[in-house]
Amino acid sequence: MTNQEGYFGTFGGSFVPPELKVVLDNLANKFEKYKNDPDFNQEFKETLKEYVGRENPLTYASRLTKEFNGPKIYLKREDLNHTGAHKINNVVGQILLAKRMGAHRIITETGAGQHGVATATACAMFGMDCTIYMGKLDTERQALNVFRMELLGAKVIPVEKGQGRLKDAVDVALADLVENYESTFYLLGSAVGPHPFPSMVKHFQSIISEESKKQILEQEGNLPAAVLAVVGGGSNAIGSFAHYIDEPSVRLIGAEPEEAATMAKGVPAEIHGFKTLVLQDENGEPAPTYSIAAGLDYPGIGPEHSYLKETGRAEYYTVSKEEVLEAFKLLSSKEGIIPALESAHAIALAKKLAPQFNKEESIIITISGRGDKDVAHVHDLLKNG
Repeated sequence: MTNQEGYFGTFGGSFVPPELKVVLDNLANKFEKYKNDPDFNQEFKETLKEYVGRENPLTYASRLTKEFNGPKIYLKREDLNHTGAHKINNVVGQILLAKRMGAHRIITETGAGQHGVATATACAMFGMDCTIYMGKLDTERQALNVFRMELLGAKVIPVEKGQGRLKDAVDVALADLVENYESTFYLLGSAVGPHPFPSMVKHFQSIISEESKKQILEQEGNLPAAVLAVVGGGSNAIGSFAHYIDEPSVRLIGAEPEEAATMAKGVPAEIHGFKTLVLQDENGEPAPTYSIAAGLDYPGIGPEHSYLKETGRAEYYTVSKEEVLEAFKLLSSKEGIIPALESAHAIALAKKLAPQFNKEESIIITISGRGDKDVAHVHDLLKNG
């Protein structure tokens, strides 16, 4: 499905300046070397167990199942990871790679702040210098996460250019890498960007579906009818799908916000050094995006998702802001789990699609993160309408 240059069908690739191409080629070679290295994988799995708290549960949601009046609902609990989201899986993998490559300075971008917190956390544990770029608007919406990152020893730089959102933070982080590539490792947070980032992030996030597949077989005795996850850049979704892609009986379903509906309205184009579906304005530039979930403010998507849509292997649907807020309240009140606003998109879509399944079937919904970071924001949204 992908070749050495990181293509998924016609999507992916690496369209970067020559000096950055050298850096990324070296990264790709090191990743290929270490991803099958027994010592590397042992340290990765041990760190996930002892520091992150994996494996996390696949929770049967009995009251949500009754509410939806459809399939049995299972929740893959990435919200229970240390730092509160799936982001830490990829961060641990990449920082172990950076360590083996001799890097001492880590840079990254963040939207909702969960990836930034995870990166700052791992840098603190491994004793690495950490610089995090974050859109100015996102620093205001996620002030608590900014304080967490600074508490963990990271330098958080607000990005005011453009819309002051995730895309702009990625722009500045890539510019930093071009300028400082000899000493710097760019720890990209989602399954986007030039090769090898999409394949690398998928590899480290595939622990989600590796676990859930084993767990659902133990609990149900058969595979789920579907796996649902929210897609922004696409890292939790590609990790949730990975071990089911070659299981044709399992539907792969992604949820995205109506306000940033890349899969529904995007066109093939280049962004941030790779080709994928991109939301564009009338001038062919990446369109302004907005979502109540800061982590979904990106006008593109991981190239493998574009490929999975094009080939029909995965399905992607939009949900409205109102449906997401209702799902946020629903999971909280029915199951005692306050989800990240990003994760609430997947719950909202599952509610809409539930009538397509029968009561004997099961579906897995990835709860990509917990909602601590969003409670004040949701309070304001509900209060102000």
